[in-house]
Formats: sequence, C-alpha cells, structure tokens
Amino acid sequence: MDMEKRDLEQIEGLGKSLADVEKDLEHFKKGFPWMKIVAPATPERGIKVLSEKELEEAEKYCLTAQKKGVCKFVPASGAASRMFKDIFAGLATLEEGKDVPADSSVARLAANIKDFAFYTEEMFGQPQDSADYRRKVADKVLNESGLGYGMKPKGVIRFHRYADGEVRTAFAEHLVEAQDYMRNEDGTAKLVVTISPEHRPLFEAELERVKAEYEKRYGIKYEIQFSCQDKATNTIAVDPDNQPFRTDDGSLLFRPAGHGALINNLNEIEAEVVSIKNIDNVANERLLPTTAQYKKALMGEALRLRDRIFGFLNELDGCPCEQELAELLDRIEEFLDKELCVKVPAVDSLEEREALLRSKLNRPVRVCGMVKNEGEPGGGPFIVEGRDGSTSLQILESVQINKADADAAAKVVRATHFNPVDLVCCIRDYKGEKFDLLSHVDSEAGFISSKSYQGRELKALELPGLWNGAMSDWNTLFVEVPLETFNPVKVVLDLLRLAHQNA
Repeated sequence: MDMEKRDLEQIEGLGKSLADVEKDLEHFKKGFPWMKIVAPATPERGIKVLSEKELEEAEKYCLTAQKKGVCKFVPASGAASRMFKDIFAGLATLEEGKDVPADSSVARLAANIKDFAFYTEEMFGQPQDSADYRRKVADKVLNESGLGYGMKPKGVIRFHRYADGEVRTAFAEHLVEAQDYMRNEDGTAKLVVTISPEHRPLFEAELERVKAEYEKRYGIKYEIQFSCQDKATNTIAVDPDNQPFRTDDGSLLFRPAGHGALINNLNEIEAEVVSIKNIDNVANERLLPTTAQYKKALMGEALRLRDRIFGFLNELDGCPCEQELAELLDRIEEFLDKELCVKVPAVDSLEEREALLRSKLNRPVRVCGMVKNEGEPGGGPFIVEGRDGSTSLQILESVQINKADADAAAKVVRATHFNPVDLVCCIRDYKGEKFDLLSHVDSEAGFISSKSYQGRELKALELPGLWNGAMSDWNTLFVEVPLETFNPVKVVLDLLRLAHQNA
C-alpha cells in the first residue's frame, strides 16, 4: 500500500499504526468468515425461562452485587439523525412545494404533535391539516431555528411527559432507572455514558438540570462519567475497488467502527458488575417495576453463574489427585454443556483436558436478556461452533449469517427470540483481578457495510459488535425477559407507543 508522508501523519494522529490500517485493508479484501450455526438458542436448549420461584431467588441473589459495587453502562454516542431520517425526507418534499401522503412519517408527526413530550404551543402552535403546518413542524423539530433534534444525540431528546408536567429526556430516564435497580449499598448509582466529544456540553447541561432534584427525590447520589470513543478505534474506509477512500482534499477517510469499539470503554470500568442498556431503550416510569424486577434477576443470575464458575476454578487450584481431577473435569464438562451449551472437543491427556476446561471457565461472564420474537428488530441468540471445534452461545446479527446457505437459513427460521441489548456482565476473575476484555474479542467477527460520503460510494469496516464478536469469548447465559422491558425508540414515531405515553 502506497502511503504519503501526510497519510502516515494522519494515521499517527489517530493513535493508530500503519500495521493497524494494513490489517483493516486486508479485511476488506478477504471479508469475514460466516458464523457456523449449530442451532438457534431456544427454551429447549440455550435460553433459560425463569419460574416465579427462580425469579424471586435471582432477585435476592442480586443483593450481593450491590454490596460489591455495580455500574450502568449506557452506549449513547452519535446523533439522532437516523431517528429522524423519514422526517428529513418529508421536509425535503414539502420544501419543494409538494405535499406528503397522510400516512407518511412527517404527516403523522404533525398530526400527533401534541402527544410528543417536546411539544409546546409557543413553538408549534395548534395542529393544522395543511402542507405548510407539516413543513413548519418538521423544520422546528429538525433545525436549529427550533429544537435542532436532527443533529442532537438521542440522550437529550425529550422522550416522556408526565401528568404533573415533568418532561424527561432519554438520559434523565436512565438516571431514574439507575436509582432503582442499580443502587449500591453506599447509596450511590454509578453510570458510564459513552458520548461523542461534541455532545458533552449537551449531556452535562442535562445532568445539571435534573441531578440535584433527582438526588433529593430518590435519596440517591449519582456518580456519572461521560466516556468518549477512542479515535484509534476508527477504521479506514475504502472505495468499491478496496482502495483507500480519499476525501476531496486528498486525505484518508476514517470512520467510527460501530458499537464494537466501545469494548475499550467497557474495559476501563473498575466495577465488578456492569449492566448494559442502550440510551433509547427506556419507558414511562410506570413500567419501571417490571424493568427493575428483571434487571435485578439478570444480575442475580450473572452472579450465581459467576460464583459457580469460581467454585470450579478454586477446586482446580486445590490440586486434586488424578482420580479426583478426572471426576471434577467430568462435572465441569457437564456443567458447561448443560448450562452454557459449551461442548468441547476431545483431547489426548488429562493435563490437556484440565487446561482446556480451565480456559473455558476463566473468562468474563455475561447474562443476556432475550425477548420472544414479535416483529421487533434485534440480533438473534444462537449456538455456534467456533474455530477450535467447541460450541458456545452467541448473539449474531443478520450480516454474520450466510443467507445463501439453506441449512443456516433453516436454523434462523426456527429462532424463537431476539436480543434487546439487555446485558449484565461480571468482569473480574476468581482472584479478584480485572479481565483484559480486549483479549476476549473475536477479531474475525466484524463485518463490512456499504455507505456513502460526499455523494460517493464507499465500504466501511465495522468492528466486532459489543455484544457480538467483542464478547465472543465470554461465558454466556441467555435468560428470557418480557417484551415490556424492551421499548426502543428507533424512529421518532416510536414515541407514540403506549410505553412512552401516559396511560
């Protein structure tokens, strides 16, 4: 690859090396291997469905986490431009002097404007059935002459209005949630919120607006850290011929590499237990009891799983005799198969078997909520065979599955659940040391997507997703959670759903 001096300076300025860039370019040329699906994870094998008694016991077990310290990790980077994509398109049509269909997104936004938490009569006036009014609403929502939501992050968009007149952003709702199920024994609620650097003032202003009031109302002390994605995780873009993409001024184009880059931010957290939930997955506070109940259950299940694994590792450290070791390894192998769908290949000696099973145990733990398929988007839970011949539970996105493979396609059709990004992670080992999460990433689990820049086509490289390949080498348990706990706002009209309105 021919690189000019300024290219090397640009690469260095991002904190990257030439070798990093060359590795990315090689991925564009070779692509990524398809995931080898053994079966979908279902309640029959791979997804745990809690009974009422188990749910109660898991909630109680969660109390041990609050004694040790828990932290909520909220991915909130990027602008909400995709949330308003259809509104941008509608505004362009209206500004051309044309009207839009009554069932279009922009027409529905205008017709229901009073039902959105960001409505004020001063800004939007009374709703009218006219093209001019629809254009006014779209303009005021998107552009700086009004709310400027077209380029603001989802976290500071007003999601909910309450009967007493209180209006909450998505970020504010995460603070309210945290005081419930993420309260530590010392009375703190700790959150790490990943943001883009340019959005920091907006988040800091929103925190200042509600922090003192919520601390008084809920008897909590918030410890909030805003964490920015490292520019060194940006990946180079290429043209359709896999040559480095250059902008009009001749410089290389590097792009944020998706949420998988956030494994670096997660790796910096000191807490023992971390809960992960996307910024847009919040609901009206009346649904919080159900959300909190299952979030605590996920924490309890994560701690129970972790403690069982710690028990096995401590037994292995106890230097059992050869017969006791063989019996212990049998129990470990049975546990891995039954609880985590991990089947390991046969090895030649007892020593090799011990080393293999120890390596399967001594890794980070995650428990992931899974929701029954009911038309919502999300990656799917599957049992996958890895390159070492062992199986494990993985969350796969559709781009990781070869749809032309009839066998893989048939297994996808049999899937019963999807991933709502509702995770609890244990990131310290049985000796109390932090895992190096970066050493548990499957670098071959990324994918390539088609994008554009300045009207020109390009190919972008996405790093292994945070809950996909970035956690590929974790011990994983899937637990069914109710659909009521999943209320994402992917487009602005989602805010009209009952979960975001006052019932």
